[in-house]
Amino acid sequence: MKSISLKPDIFGAIASSLCMVHCLATPLLFITHVYGSSGSETVPFWWKDLDYLFLTVSFIAIYRSTQTTSKKFMKYALWAGWAILFSLILNEKMKWLIIPGIFNYIAAIGLSTLHVYNLKYCQCKDENCCAK
Repeated sequence: MKSISLKPDIFGAIASSLCMVHCLATPLLFITHVYGSSGSETVPFWWKDLDYLFLTVSFIAIYRSTQTTSKKFMKYALWAGWAILFSLILNEKMKWLIIPGIFNYIAAIGLSTLHVYNLKYCQCKDENCCAK
């Protein structure tokens, strides 16, 4: 956990990217599992719940990133990106609305991009630049 507090944007970008890879790999695993196990459509419970792990790591990374960013708009952008991704994943699990999966990918890419941008352009150089 200490590593996340030292480089939260790196962990946030990795978590968002892994979330996207997870979303891309899921349909492939469904297809291979169905063909390999005589038509059973079961997927391991841990695979379905990885989304929540990525969201938790991303939440912690955003919390830490917003404490060290030098740009106020970046705080709102990171939290908005996380809220959108969280809403899309929750909607996918609960099946409230029919929303194309491409929006999950866009949200994950957007959040990862925000972390990279924050890491590159919005870091405090001294203790006085960050608004607490």
